[in-house]
Amino acid sequence: MKICDLTQFYSPRGGGVKRYLHEKIAFIQHGTSHEHVLIVPGEKDSVIRHGRAKIYTVRAPLVSRAAQYRVLLRLRCVADILEQEKPDLLESADPYQLGWLAVACGRELRIPVVAFYHSHFAEAYVQPAARRFGQAFTEWAMDGARRYTANLYNRCAATLVPSPALAAELRTWGVANTRPADLGADMETFSSTPNDALATRAEMHLPIDRLLLLYVGRLAPEKNTHTLFEAFEILTSAQPGRFHLLVVGDGPQRQMLAALQAKTGAVTGLDYCTESSRLARIYRAADLFVHPGVLETFGLAALESQACGTPVVGIRGTRMDRIIFGGLASWAEENSARALAEAVERMSTLDLPALGKTVARESAARFSWPNIFRRLFAIYDETVANFTPPR
Repeated sequence: MKICDLTQFYSPRGGGVKRYLHEKIAFIQHGTSHEHVLIVPGEKDSVIRHGRAKIYTVRAPLVSRAAQYRVLLRLRCVADILEQEKPDLLESADPYQLGWLAVACGRELRIPVVAFYHSHFAEAYVQPAARRFGQAFTEWAMDGARRYTANLYNRCAATLVPSPALAAELRTWGVANTRPADLGADMETFSSTPNDALATRAEMHLPIDRLLLLYVGRLAPEKNTHTLFEAFEILTSAQPGRFHLLVVGDGPQRQMLAALQAKTGAVTGLDYCTESSRLARIYRAADLFVHPGVLETFGLAALESQACGTPVVGIRGTRMDRIIFGGLASWAEENSARALAEAVERMSTLDLPALGKTVARESAARFSWPNIFRRLFAIYDETVANFTPPR
């Protein structure tokens, strides 16, 4: 089978979608006889061949200099690649113009199209923007987003959703073809060994006499990082010299981070980290991963952190709860800086190394990529076998 993935959520600086796609390529190359084609935006048109995999980049303009994301507008070029490659199955990770192109090309090529619902875009982007214009406008905008979502995704053979709660919500919106599809982690790279925390802290000039808090991800409103920054300011005001915050990521709230660095003198920031082995060392160097997100569809960074033996604290009651193995008793009960700061304080009193061993063991048992992809490829096989091309 030749599988083609199509997305514009792809940056040279990393991200969850990129990690999923490259792990899938590795699985195909080393564990199957399938072929793979990936089409993504890039600085220039190119194609890279490696074994049974190809990566096409299509020249596209930048929409974020910080995160290096691009918007793929040359749809004719994408359609030409699909016509040339003739995949057996097409997977779209885009709810915008590429999603509609995938549906149209699937119909033209008479192949099934599946969609991976990586981002709950209506909740993350439509709703916050609409709130500025009042409740009535917000309700109208969200009703339109629900109808749009059902209209697009019901044209696909299956909609892969990485959260049972989100799949249930989408079904109330009228999306009739949801299928569970977890994400995972490379458990050989993201593991609790070796014990290199002190060496990593020395290399990065991080203090060894403070509790090291870590955040990895975009610095953006939909990631709720402003709540994290405010919570850390509360912690350092109450207990100077006890905590240090390491942030790996970039985005529109970078200036907030710079202000926090200047005010507390207890923050270290890295723009990004593209190398998985180095990122794993960073996870292991931390005492506690702080995840402020409330809109995650899965929570890949939280899973990777736990796989490395670093427990996670955040705000309970989200779709991420089900992948947290250390329990949620100490987590914040509401989305506020004060509640998050108190949750960090509660977690910091626990035996974090012992808890880390538990979460690493549970993560490896349930969310290794080979297990994830075996279930995913069973869905692919079923979808292709049952597909009837439209007349």
